[in-house]
Amino acid sequence: MFKHCLATLLAALTSLFAAAAFAAVDINKADQAALESIKGIGPAMSTRLLDERKKSPFKDWPDMIDRVKGLGTGNAGKLSEAGLTVNGTAYAKSDAAKPAAPKAADNKPAKK
Repeated sequence: MFKHCLATLLAALTSLFAAAAFAAVDINKADQAALESIKGIGPAMSTRLLDERKKSPFKDWPDMIDRVKGLGTGNAGKLSEAGLTVNGTAYAKSDAAKPAAPKAADNKPAKK
């Protein structure tokens, strides 16, 4: 009886730690250490992510991909698989088909 209870407790604790190890990290809430805990995000990428987030929170995956240099659809998929989310949402291939946010127009006159 005691062995059964101990085994059940050990299994429950192992499951709990496994779930915590793969906890989702939301780009709009994470600090630098949390971002760097995601496989594929190092100091340079985490700095770019945080710098862009300071300007404004990321609306969705296409917004983040458009604004962060070096982050394409392939990397977005890998980072999502590693636990990164945008507003609690994982990256989906259909996100790549969404139009990116329009960029601010520069004030140069059109060439004729």
